[in-house]
Amino acid sequence: MTKLPNGPKTPALLQLIQWISDPLNYLETNAKQYGDMFTANMTGFPPFVMVSHPQAVRELFTADTQQFDAGRTNNLLGSLFGDRSIVMLDGDRHKRERKLLMPPFHGERLQTYAQSISNIAHKIGSQWQKNKPFIVRQAMQEITLEVIIQVVFGLKEGERYQQLKPLVTEMLDSLSSPFEASFMFFKFLQKPWIPGSPWRKMKQATKKIYALLAAEIEDRRNHPELMGDDILSLMMVARDEAGEPMSDQELKDEMMILLVAGHETTATTLAWAFYWVHHLPEVKNKLLEELANLGENPNPMTMAKLPYLSAVCQETLRIYPVGLLTFGRITNSPVSIMEHEFDPEIMLAGCIYLTHHREDLYPNSKQFKPERFLERQYSAYEFYPFGGGNRLCIGYALALLEMKLVLATILSNYELNLAPNQTVKPERRGFTLAPSGGVKMIMQGQKVTTKELVNVGG
Repeated sequence: MTKLPNGPKTPALLQLIQWISDPLNYLETNAKQYGDMFTANMTGFPPFVMVSHPQAVRELFTADTQQFDAGRTNNLLGSLFGDRSIVMLDGDRHKRERKLLMPPFHGERLQTYAQSISNIAHKIGSQWQKNKPFIVRQAMQEITLEVIIQVVFGLKEGERYQQLKPLVTEMLDSLSSPFEASFMFFKFLQKPWIPGSPWRKMKQATKKIYALLAAEIEDRRNHPELMGDDILSLMMVARDEAGEPMSDQELKDEMMILLVAGHETTATTLAWAFYWVHHLPEVKNKLLEELANLGENPNPMTMAKLPYLSAVCQETLRIYPVGLLTFGRITNSPVSIMEHEFDPEIMLAGCIYLTHHREDLYPNSKQFKPERFLERQYSAYEFYPFGGGNRLCIGYALALLEMKLVLATILSNYELNLAPNQTVKPERRGFTLAPSGGVKMIMQGQKVTTKELVNVGG
């Protein structure tokens, strides 16, 4: 049996507690002691190897996909959101599902979503009260949830639309702290009969959401006139090479994953972006200057191509990536990564956070510096906030577009400041890394355009 790379010798239960409560300290301490590749042992999980050297990440991402299984590492997600979504699949089933899902998330389809994203951001921003503090992450959740419901589900009104929004919020709020998130890692807490438990709340909410999804899919199958250009409609008409559509269960599971991953992760990243932009005046000023050069009412797709705006979003995704690790990959046969041999049934994962904080790639890595991405182009193994290889996030292009347009739309139309006397640091929120307290801000006022001044003047 091949010897695994060295790693912490602390008891597995203690390692799991450290991973849940203080993941960044766990990663940084072990990387400092054991280097670019170390073995983690945590209660309830097989030993798994975290790699952070770009060469190791490259070999992991470009290896023959038959050498690894990734779907079976996501049992925690499957127990909540079903086992037919793309994150749970491997082999030919995974390949088929990716082909069916790719078209709605890329190319010209993105242009049809851009204006809707900007409109939603503007609409929700207009509801903020002047000089009244608000929590940015919650505000961004409102925006990203509305985007998911309108762009992905195609719902803009009606009873189902009204029911879905509070259910999603209820489901995700059960992960709002490291303590509440711990039930995701301890199976003995995953009991539906424990009164008031986060697991019970989440299971109840997901059951209701699944029922709403089933009703929506059935309605559209029975009434083709209800089909639109939203992602759900496009998924329903997609056919594989054999001419077969996705089953209703596949559709529901994919929608549930999109609802959670596409909503929560983007909202968290946007909260970080607003924090950094307003924490560093020089960043805010550069960004506002770039946006101002576009003039009034710019095309959203033109806005999304702005270089400094793109760099701000990339640096946000670098410094505190929402996901700390890529999906785990379990070896099906002997595999060599950077000349280290691994037997079958060993789990490996790229450590996004550690790669993004390598001083040889990102000097002064704790400093927020968007210029990094203007001065250098990083490879897909040096900067990979959405994972990589055949497990690259299916919705990464939509997530990036949404992030750029929401940030640009809000900054162009509203004057915001960070609320005083708050300390913002990263903390666990479910599987993600979120800003503590959600980032409190104050809306100082709405910016007035030249067109509005003319109208006011008569």
